[in-house]
Amino acid sequence: MTTAGRPRLSTKKRPGDTALDEILDAAAELFTTRGFTNTSTRMIADAVGMRQASLYHHFANKDELLSLLLSGTVDGPLAVAQRIADSDAAPAVKMYALALFDADQLCRSHWNLGALYLLPEIREPRFDTFRAHRHALMDRYASIAADVLRETTAALPGTEELPFRLVETVVNGRADAESGRDASGEDYARVVAEAAVRVLGWSGSVDELHTEATPLLAHAADHVPDAPTR
Repeated sequence: MTTAGRPRLSTKKRPGDTALDEILDAAAELFTTRGFTNTSTRMIADAVGMRQASLYHHFANKDELLSLLLSGTVDGPLAVAQRIADSDAAPAVKMYALALFDADQLCRSHWNLGALYLLPEIREPRFDTFRAHRHALMDRYASIAADVLRETTAALPGTEELPFRLVETVVNGRADAESGRDASGEDYARVVAEAAVRVLGWSGSVDELHTEATPLLAHAADHVPDAPTR
């Protein structure tokens, strides 16, 4: 049998410090460009440059790979959101900081993993943990947004859900990249973050808000493990 310790079929092809990182990068590319169903473990192995049998030293099956990628898109933002929520910053500063972090992660991630949220397989019980974590992130957004709304006059029903939805428009923006409408970079993330507070009725200076949010975000993001992002 081929073992994980045997030489690769080719030289290193993917970014990453470990073989698992390389496998995840290859799976992310193939899942987001070919689709989950149309991607085989042999395709992933070929993209990494290793034998198919060697892949199973790192994961049990293709579903586990998808689960790891999906979890990576929410676990980091959820940890940052909790740190931001626990801070003493003003609600608008918290909202801006969280939206800026999340939008920036979405813009800068190597592959547009948020597009995987629409896969029909995601509704199945084996992905319950991912869905629970994503709902927890949505709830954290809504809680911070509700605090902002209490200080403004924009308290229309459902308004507290809009910042999260605005941030996730980055996923669609990246999907439209072939038409020249790609969303990327810090400037776009700042546009999204400003929109997230404006939609809640906040009307102050965004430059001052950004200045206040920067140290909060630096503290909140400190020690949060790097992971594949949405």
